[in-house]
Amino acid sequence: MIIAVKAKWIGAALLSLTLCACATKQPEPPKQEMIAATPSPAPSPDSRPVIVAFGDSLTAGYGVEPGKSYPDDLQRLIDSAGDKYHVLNMGVSGDTTTDGIQRLPDVIAAKPAIVILEFGGNDGLRGLPVTTTRVNMTQMVEGLQRAGVQILLAGMSLPRNYGPDYIHAFEQVYTDVAGSYHLARIPFLLEGVGGHPDLLQADGIHPTAEGCQIVSANVMRYLGPLLKK
Repeated sequence: MIIAVKAKWIGAALLSLTLCACATKQPEPPKQEMIAATPSPAPSPDSRPVIVAFGDSLTAGYGVEPGKSYPDDLQRLIDSAGDKYHVLNMGVSGDTTTDGIQRLPDVIAAKPAIVILEFGGNDGLRGLPVTTTRVNMTQMVEGLQRAGVQILLAGMSLPRNYGPDYIHAFEQVYTDVAGSYHLARIPFLLEGVGGHPDLLQADGIHPTAEGCQIVSANVMRYLGPLLKK
């Protein structure tokens, strides 16, 4: 009888110890420290008025290293002059004036204050009818003016082997469009570059990086007065 009571007491004691052990809070495993990366500050939105350089390979910077196109150098000239504008390069190599019309909504969506309109070279090199170039240039100018954009028209020419009649009719497009719509006009975008092999790439058409600097200076000469308006 004593043994039974003793055994019963031992069992109860063991059960009590077990319950106490379960009720005791177990130590938590050490927490791994998480080092949060400091988030990079979001770039400030560029609030400067936009100048869109809109054109073909001469604008896009065909054949030169990134950062060496004429719009890139134009931005440096604008910054040096203390003018607060942001140059957006919307040049696409190979574009004709027809392609320009198709891309015009994207240009207007950028809400530019000024557009440097440089098209027609590929029309001329392909021997497209001058009437097509004239109609397309007119359509782009009218679309930009309806959007309240100032336009600087970049005049173009062609290699002499295209013949005097075609070249004259081609060049006249820029003179006539600028006159009809009261546009500022660069007489010839490649002034001082065209016909100078040391400033042109092997194709004899596209400027080298050094040539692009001269082109940007040509543009700035006619763009400067528009920046002050």
